Amino acid sequence: MGDFTLELNDDQKSVRDWIHGFAADVMRPAAAEWDEREETPWPVIQEAAKIGLYSLDFYAQQFFDPTGLGIPMAMEELFWGDAGIGLSIVGTGLAAVGVLANGTEEQIGTWVPQMYGDVNDVKVAAFCSSEPDAGSDVSAMRTRAVYDEAKDEWVLNGTKTWATNGGIAAVHVVVAVVDPELGSRGHASFIVPPNTPGLSQGQKFKKHGIRASHTAEVVLEDCRVPGECLLGGKEKLDDRLARARERAKTGLGVPPAEGRGSVKNAAMATFEASRPAVGAQAVGIARAAYEVALDYAKTRVQFGRPIIDNQGIAFQLADMRTQIDAARLLVWRASWMAAAGRPFTSAEGSMSKLYAGETAKTVTAQAMQILGGNGYTREYPVERMHRDAAIYTIFEGTSEIQRLVIARTLSGMPIR
Repeated sequence: MGDFTLELNDDQKSVRDWIHGFAADVMRPAAAEWDEREETPWPVIQEAAKIGLYSLDFYAQQFFDPTGLGIPMAMEELFWGDAGIGLSIVGTGLAAVGVLANGTEEQIGTWVPQMYGDVNDVKVAAFCSSEPDAGSDVSAMRTRAVYDEAKDEWVLNGTKTWATNGGIAAVHVVVAVVDPELGSRGHASFIVPPNTPGLSQGQKFKKHGIRASHTAEVVLEDCRVPGECLLGGKEKLDDRLARARERAKTGLGVPPAEGRGSVKNAAMATFEASRPAVGAQAVGIARAAYEVALDYAKTRVQFGRPIIDNQGIAFQLADMRTQIDAARLLVWRASWMAAAGRPFTSAEGSMSKLYAGETAKTVTAQAMQILGGNGYTREYPVERMHRDAAIYTIFEGTSEIQRLVIARTLSGMPIR
């Protein structure tokens, strides 16, 4: 027999069980309170920091797991605990991925630790890409970054929206336009250090779900950052822009929408790297709702027998479990491919996020239905899980965008 296996090794099982214990003992008891308060659960984040769960070291260890399963395994367990609190704990990771994907070694070493702070002074970070008129269409981005050569500073102006931890973060990673004529190829990412003048929080959004996670606008008004805060450095940016301009002159330079063309912009590089992890979060939510529904169906008695004795309920649960396991396998495949350095030739990252997100919505809705009227009340957690799941077909690339990416990748055609 070959070496292929889907079995977690002993170290992975130990980490999984450790995270599961935190999710069960700390996150779940606090979930309803922070959902109602719609505030960042700083005490829970600090508890995570105390045990090393909220730290650069922990995520680095999982990121460098050679199987690629460390991050998705951690995400699934945390979001099994609660999605809102889970996103508050892992939201910093998207900004960290933005630096890891685009930054130099020096920038990674300088800024990523500051995103987390320490046990006694916990910090969070924010990745700022979306704008009021540029969500799925990143080429419509308007936030500008202009280089002031005399001072070796970049001047940022614009408004970002839907930013997790936006305005409360110690470090913001901002994607901005440096050359409008190049469309999405003319984007770059910048670090905005703590307490930088010109950055402020705009509207804080009151959301349908994941309400323990802070989501807000970030307003940039003549926000100046040092030249060294351009991720990747100016030499690399100038070279990339020159190549993009040359391609434009030769007729090869129509800025590609996502899923078409070989040149990726800063935002897309971050999203592509994070999609399997986001899919794993959706798997955790779906699994949590399924388990509640399964336990309820075994104990809820109607017409003299548990409702699971009815095929109408039992078959729903069978489908729910099948969809959850299939979603997890897609996430694991994409995560393994990324760790092995294998390109997503069939948009496997998008496949994992698409299917897992849709599964979370479907499974949580079915769980509510199985619980009947109880499922619709806040006495049971499935209504919160259903609200939380809704975002997984919207953020980090809508389901429609994922399908577009997959279709373009498979066909090589400019499908619109």
